[in-house]
Amino acid sequence: MVLTPSTMLPLGTLAPDFHLPDVVTGKIVSLADFADKKALLVIFLSRHCPFVQHIKWELAKIGKDYSDRNLGIVAISANDITTHPDDAPELLKAFAQEIDLSYPLLYDESQQSAKNFFAACTPDFFLFDATRKLAYRGQLDDSRPKNDKPVTGADLRKAIEDVSRDRVITWEQKPSIGCNIKWKQGNEPAYYKVAAVAV
Repeated sequence: MVLTPSTMLPLGTLAPDFHLPDVVTGKIVSLADFADKKALLVIFLSRHCPFVQHIKWELAKIGKDYSDRNLGIVAISANDITTHPDDAPELLKAFAQEIDLSYPLLYDESQQSAKNFFAACTPDFFLFDATRKLAYRGQLDDSRPKNDKPVTGADLRKAIEDVSRDRVITWEQKPSIGCNIKWKQGNEPAYYKVAAVAV
C-alpha cells in the first residue's frame, strides 16, 4: 500500500462523463443520469482498502441522510483486480449489500474514469455543483484508522450543505488520504507518480 493524498483537482473543473456498470444491478450509469440533481457527489473507493473499511458505515449513512435532498451520489471502484481480486465486481456487490448502500457502486475495468477525475486514492471525494463544476474535493473528515478520532463525515457534510444552499466554499479543503488506486501495470498516470511520492 502506498499512502496517497488527493490530487486536489482545481476547483471549477467540469465533471467528466462516465458510462459504467452498477455492480448490483448491472445497469450502465452515466453522468447524464444525474442531470436533474442540483449537486453530484462522486466517490472513488475500494473494498479492500483499510481507509475505506474505516469509514464504510458513514459512506452508507451519507446516502441515507441525503436521500430526500437534491443530491446525486455515485461511487466508482477502478482497482486492478488481477492484483487485487478483493475488488472484483461480485465482491464489490457483496460490499454494497453489506452496508446497504443506497446509491450506485460502479466498476471501471478500464480505469479511465479514475484518470479523467485525476483520482489518486481510496477514498477520494469530488462534489460538483448545479453547473457540474467542482466545488469540493478532499477528505471526509479528520478520522483515520488508529488515530482515535470519530468518523463524522464533518468536512464532506459541510461541503454538501454549502453547495446545496448555493454558498461558495471558502474554508480550507484538506486532501483525502488513503490507499493508492491499484493501477494496471503500465497504466499508471503521471499525476499518480507525483502524488504517491508526495506523502
